[in-house]
Amino acid sequence: MPRSKRRSTTDMSSNEDDRYASKRLRNSSVDFSSSRRVSRVEEAQSFSQKRCLAWFREYTTPDDPDTLGPEGMEKFCEDIGVEPENVVMLVLAFKMQARQMGFFTKEEWLKGLGEMQCDSIQKLQYRLDYLRCLLNDQNIFKAIYRYAYDFARDKDQRSMDMETAKAMLQLLLGKHWALYTQFSQFLDQSKYKVINKDQWCNILEFSRTIYNDLSNYDVDGAWPVMLDEFVEWLKTSRAKAAIKP
Repeated sequence: MPRSKRRSTTDMSSNEDDRYASKRLRNSSVDFSSSRRVSRVEEAQSFSQKRCLAWFREYTTPDDPDTLGPEGMEKFCEDIGVEPENVVMLVLAFKMQARQMGFFTKEEWLKGLGEMQCDSIQKLQYRLDYLRCLLNDQNIFKAIYRYAYDFARDKDQRSMDMETAKAMLQLLLGKHWALYTQFSQFLDQSKYKVINKDQWCNILEFSRTIYNDLSNYDVDGAWPVMLDEFVEWLKTSRAKAAIKP
């Protein structure tokens, strides 16, 4: 069989250069495509105050573009999939340091969501578990509990009306304080129509430190009269229940 012709060194070098150039072009195309994807991801992850403000405007009206009111709040809660009465909304308000229940101002919105780097529904939904976890930190929970008093009370009144107070106590302590049900029953039959801030703060301290059997309650301690009366009422109720046939 005739021997095949050998390619010249020049031809081989030219072909190798072509293959190298083609490979380099493909690699650069991949790198460019990859860098575009990374850029889009980084853009999605980065916080934009402009986007955050545009999101806020979806819930305001032309008459008051800098305040998100009750109607806007309802739509906002629906969008993020959280009931307005859910405790996570209180934690979110705490992060914003909102001054009035049912309202977010533009400044409060940008402050709270800016700290959490949230400028979209999806980003905030991703952070909801983080907000819930804040309640597990005793110091942060105490701060949220104290914040709730001024947040929820009528700003024209120095004290919180009893209906609002019971709703907030249920929200914050209902699942964690073994004596909450009894305390709520005590409030129902008591003479109290409002709760002041000292009483509010001491209810939390009582729930954290006093045993369910009340054995470590000091009647001569610096507790508000309301809690002295609750202890007396509960002891009497338990004694009556014990002697029933």
